[in-house]
Amino acid sequence: MAKEMFTDNKRVRDLIKLMAENGLTEVELIEDKSSIRLKRDLAPAALPAAPGLAHPASYHPVPAPAALATPSAAPAPNEPEKPAATGPTIKSPMVGTFYAAAGPDSPPFVKVGTHVDKDTVVCIIEAMKVFNEIKADTTGTVAKILVQNGQGVEFNQPLFLLKAD
Repeated sequence: MAKEMFTDNKRVRDLIKLMAENGLTEVELIEDKSSIRLKRDLAPAALPAAPGLAHPASYHPVPAPAALATPSAAPAPNEPEKPAATGPTIKSPMVGTFYAAAGPDSPPFVKVGTHVDKDTVVCIIEAMKVFNEIKADTTGTVAKILVQNGQGVEFNQPLFLLKAD
């Protein structure tokens, strides 16, 4: 007996939200004659979904971390090397879309050089049409912003590098 197509979009969105909130990489739901399987690969380069499987829960590609850059990516001899940030990193607590400001005409929550503490709102991540304020949860000075406004982000993806105070 063939499985029927799972068509309840709200249920699919709820499953994706459940995956994001709990850091799950795979979930399968079987009800009566319907079934759905959602799987996401946290590796930077995801393989295409196998036939018959649902698309990955996240539809945004994740750039490879800078630490995996090839040796040829070293700065040219006439460019001075930039010192690496030595402080903590603020990471995304969920899958969603990164926004640096509360609105298109609003100033960004933080810029390079902004001092943050554990209660400082540093960005908003939209997930499932819900805008979630993300707090620093640490102290330091923003040394580098690692994502661009409107970019899709993954769970635990670094968003900001800080310099320790």
